Amino acid sequence: MTNEHQDLALSPHTGWTRQDWLDTADRMLAAVRPHATPGNSLIHLPGPPSRSGRLSDGLEGYARTFLLAAFRTGGANLDDPRSAELLAPYAEGLAAGTDPDHPYAWPRPSEVPQARVEAASVAIGLHETRALLWDRLPADVQERTVDWLSELADAWVPENNWVWFRGCVAAFLRSVGAPHQAGDIAYAIHETDGWYAGGGWYADGAHQRGQFRNFDYYNAWAMHLYPLWYCRISGADAEPGLLDRYRARLRTFLEDAQHLVATDGGPLFQGRSLTYRFAAAAPFWTGALFDASPLPPGRTRRAVSGLLSHFVDRGATEEDGILSLGWHRRFEPIRQMYSGPASPYWASKGLAGLMLPADHPVWTATEEPLPVESGDFTRAMAAPGWLVTGTTADGIVRVANHGTDHTPPGRPGRDDPFYARYAYTTHTGPELGTTPPPGGRRDDHQRDGDSRLGSSLDGQVTVLDAAGVPAHRSPFQRLALTDTFALSRHRAHWPDDRAADEAADRDDWRRGPWLTTASVPRGPWEVRLVRVSQPQGDHPVSVGGHALADDTAPAGDDGGVLRRADGLTSAVLPLHPADGEVTVHRSEGTNAFGRHSATPAYRGAGPLHAVAVFLGRTGPDGGLPPAPSVSFPTADTVTVHWPDGARTTVPLTD
Repeated sequence: MTNEHQDLALSPHTGWTRQDWLDTADRMLAAVRPHATPGNSLIHLPGPPSRSGRLSDGLEGYARTFLLAAFRTGGANLDDPRSAELLAPYAEGLAAGTDPDHPYAWPRPSEVPQARVEAASVAIGLHETRALLWDRLPADVQERTVDWLSELADAWVPENNWVWFRGCVAAFLRSVGAPHQAGDIAYAIHETDGWYAGGGWYADGAHQRGQFRNFDYYNAWAMHLYPLWYCRISGADAEPGLLDRYRARLRTFLEDAQHLVATDGGPLFQGRSLTYRFAAAAPFWTGALFDASPLPPGRTRRAVSGLLSHFVDRGATEEDGILSLGWHRRFEPIRQMYSGPASPYWASKGLAGLMLPADHPVWTATEEPLPVESGDFTRAMAAPGWLVTGTTADGIVRVANHGTDHTPPGRPGRDDPFYARYAYTTHTGPELGTTPPPGGRRDDHQRDGDSRLGSSLDGQVTVLDAAGVPAHRSPFQRLALTDTFALSRHRAHWPDDRAADEAADRDDWRRGPWLTTASVPRGPWEVRLVRVSQPQGDHPVSVGGHALADDTAPAGDDGGVLRRADGLTSAVLPLHPADGEVTVHRSEGTNAFGRHSATPAYRGAGPLHAVAVFLGRTGPDGGLPPAPSVSFPTADTVTVHWPDGARTTVPLTD
């Protein structure tokens, strides 16, 4: 995208100004208008339907772009002459959508669960544009809107962030003097407190109370946003102390979140619904809107402008201005079972800061560098079990994952590529197979993104069966997380992928050995340690590096060093045993970062393994920087020796 208002004095890192944000919002809103139905109640964007069907997807198109319109016209923009013009089709759509006799009426929340999600966007949008839209609606349209929203009262929702869709709708109904379900509010508050894992992090639901295994960007764009917006809608009716409690948690979370943004503005590629893209900016804006941020205003704008420009500049809206379902560009394998053509527009949350006035410090302060731009760092994030490293030389943020797998503990599960990999970064993503049609077994599609066809070795530490198929890791047990290493343990297993058969139960899946594994990161290197315990058998160990992807095939051979044209390099180097085999696995159309992808992988035999995994930028010759080495002071400890003379000793025990 051409940056028409570039100001490198005010924004030395991104060049973006508030006007660039306004222009981006206006272009996004204009692009969807040709896809609206007569009466503007539904917006049918191009693409395959979600499991909820075309009618629900059309409501999603209305609700999620209405949220964007509300942020663009609410708050400080109420007097903008464009605001009434931008909201006019949404006012018309509200009248048509809530009229059960209209040919393009909305699906009812009592009948279609996805409508309960979209109702929250409608409620927030109505609250933020109350003076321009709600207060000007005819009485009969207000009544029909109340009736439609009221169907959420005590309606079933999953025990996760969905509880706040009911809570926010109940708050809006209360704010306009309509009947509401107070129990929905109390339930959302109670459950949210049960999912708080400390350090500013929420688990998005839990198999059982206190089992924190579901960590991803829902911490940012749902679990922090909706509780605070509930307080905003409720005003004086909010429960005493609730606003302060949620503000304090967000303030703590942002201390971590700022470390998960790369120099190029890319967020971490981890978790479900990644097609929401720059929704990752939502917690930073929410912190500014609610005075709940520990960050200097200039760093907040540096983060959010980096996130938005990262995707806009890389083709996210290149399809006639519409947000495609994908990452940088359209990428269908990122789709999840609930994804529809308009799903990406939850990215609208990433533009909430437009409600701040032009003279707010976030808009007027000079951009300040992100943590990854200020120096190399290693940061342990206790709640998700992540050991995070950032390197200034290449601007990459990497996560060693020993805490979240999105799998209930106690029974073997399929590895979800969005959660169960050993490593995630801002510059690489896991290889994604296709999702098979739902079968008759109960465990098909029970979690987002699992049960994908095909197998890959990227980002894994596992064992292989006789056919070379990698074992799965989920669920795993966190053993330790320190400032220098992370340690976990799991039982290798192979899911049974036979045709639908109730007898093919998870407890009957093939089991392999126990693996105790450690990640020891420093700079662009991560040393992965593996101890294979009984029953060891003759399973070879595989350690997969980062999947490197581009529009052209990354250069490299079976030496284990792969390099893109821009210098981004992925490599694995055997440390013990030194004679381990290194191969390269190539694929096409399976990676969100480019059509062609390649993964270096180690394979070796024996009970103890150490492999150095590299991700960083190299020169034209592709030569790696000096690598670490290992020694074994005792039978149960490994010492990693770093090129600068530092040492890290890891107790590789159960």
